Amino acid sequence: MASFKILGEIRNIEMIAAGRGIHIRRYLERIYGEGRWRKMKGVALVRLLDGTICDAEIHWFEAHGIGRKDFKIKRIIR
Repeated sequence: MASFKILGEIRNIEMIAAGRGIHIRRYLERIYGEGRWRKMKGVALVRLLDGTICDAEIHWFEAHGIGRKDFKIKRIIR
C-alpha cells in the first residue's frame, strides 16, 4: 500500500536522469518492460497516511507506453 496519495496535478516537472543514467534500469525493465526510462521529479499536493495534506517533492520513473511508476516522496515542502 502506498504511504501517500497524490491530489491534483504534478507541477514543476523536471527530468533527473535518462537511459543508462538510471541505476535501477534493469529492475524497471524486468518488472514493467523495456522502454525509454526516465527519472523525473516534481511538486504535488499529497495526502499522507495520517491524513495530513501538504506539498511534497516527489520522484518517479516513467517510460512512453508504460506510464509513471514507483512514486516516492523525497521531501515535504511546508
